[in-house]
Amino acid sequence: MFSGIITHTGRIEKITKIKNNCIIQIKSKIKFTKDEIGSSISCSGVCLTLENYEKNLCRFYISKETLSKTIFKSCKKGDIINLEKSLRFGDRISGHFVQGHVDTVSSVKKIMLIGKSWLINFSISSSYKKYLVQKGSITINGVSLTIAKILKDGFQIAVIPKTLQLTNLIYLKKKDLVNIEIDI
Repeated sequence: MFSGIITHTGRIEKITKIKNNCIIQIKSKIKFTKDEIGSSISCSGVCLTLENYEKNLCRFYISKETLSKTIFKSCKKGDIINLEKSLRFGDRISGHFVQGHVDTVSSVKKIMLIGKSWLINFSISSSYKKYLVQKGSITINGVSLTIAKILKDGFQIAVIPKTLQLTNLIYLKKKDLVNIEIDI
């Protein structure tokens, strides 16, 4: 479980494709210990297992199933990934409970600047739209956000400057794909 409050990002340094699976190496300032090898890390909203780390480079294996359901099927070297360690019992929950089980991928329809905040419209298929609740929580690329408005073919979120500063959402542009996890 995660909170969806992102404090670290990383850059994909290497992608190694192995048949229908792959291994990614991400460079980041996030610190790991040997005890954390094998633990769950949210990588842009996808719960992945930390296979290894060395200095500021961490390695994750991505299965065929995960590739087929997430933005990792089209990721490339240099992409920025949101990173979050799993919650520990007793941690403060600032966002909402996030499982790291991506439900679907969505595309950015429109980005509007309102002061220093962004309003972002996303498309979503009707099979998932029925689970959205206005003012309810949603996870986009691992970031805990609130649905501002339900739209005919999707939904809208508002992103404040601090969230933009700390996450990969700042790099979004029209037609980009994002990982979506509907609130449990």
